[in-house]
Amino acid sequence: MTPQRFVFHHEWSLPGPAEPVIDALADIEHYPRWWPQVRSVESLDVMSGRARIRSLLPVTLHLVLTREIEDREGGHLRVALDGDLSGWAQWSVATSGEMTTATFDQEVRVAARLSRAATLAPAVLRANHAWMMRQGRHGLAQEITRCR
Repeated sequence: MTPQRFVFHHEWSLPGPAEPVIDALADIEHYPRWWPQVRSVESLDVMSGRARIRSLLPVTLHLVLTREIEDREGGHLRVALDGDLSGWAQWSVATSGEMTTATFDQEVRVAARLSRAATLAPAVLRANHAWMMRQGRHGLAQEITRCR
């Protein structure tokens, strides 16, 4: 793996059935309501939107997300990413008993404007991403509880 390429894998365990989790994860325009690091999302057309994301580091990522897969019944969602990160991100959602697991996988390359930071501090960028994902899991748990 080169320093400018990142692969992420996170699993979120959430109470309850898969349907509200899938609904919330598929509704990207409303991520800012429950995920504080997703600062804004605006629709560009029926398949894509523009997002601004900022975690602990003083860098705002500008991304274009384009829907590739939205299989709600199968629990699989995937978007292509372009902008400050290029690649893809996906969710796989499954229920076992009383719990639902939302698995996030992402493979991205960092844009040239951020390549120096990615090369010099990959561990810091990974820690920043992990913190952001913990915040997202907490926010989603609150969101699905609120929507019940």
